[in-house]
Amino acid sequence: MKLTNNFNLEEFECKCGCKMPEFVKKNIIELADNLQVLRDFVGRLDLTNAYRCKEHNTDVGGSTNSQHLKGKAADIKSKQFSPSEIATITDDLMKNESFTLGGVGIYNTFTHVDIRGTRARWSKTTKK
Repeated sequence: MKLTNNFNLEEFECKCGCKMPEFVKKNIIELADNLQVLRDFVGRLDLTNAYRCKEHNTDVGGSTNSQHLKGKAADIKSKQFSPSEIATITDDLMKNESFTLGGVGIYNTFTHVDIRGTRARWSKTTKK
């Protein structure tokens, strides 16, 4: 199911293969709309994961209050921009209200973005 010009619902589904709840689908549609704004700005984005059911979230060591459980978060990669550059761009889009206010987390190989409605920032990078 096509959600935006560049994102399909399948990209946002839990990696374990379970069925996405309807309340999550509503959040995923809003998340996809926001990610489309970011994609229009930076070019191609790859989703490494988005919605996670409780079991899969536990399996990957996710937080018990993860926005992924609600379908409000995605971990993304870009071939053109580093995780910290994607974080800065997303933060700027949030500041000018082009992207719903939420969380931005920087990791070594991806950027976490979410639409929780409140500002949250963190970095979990490790030096090589």
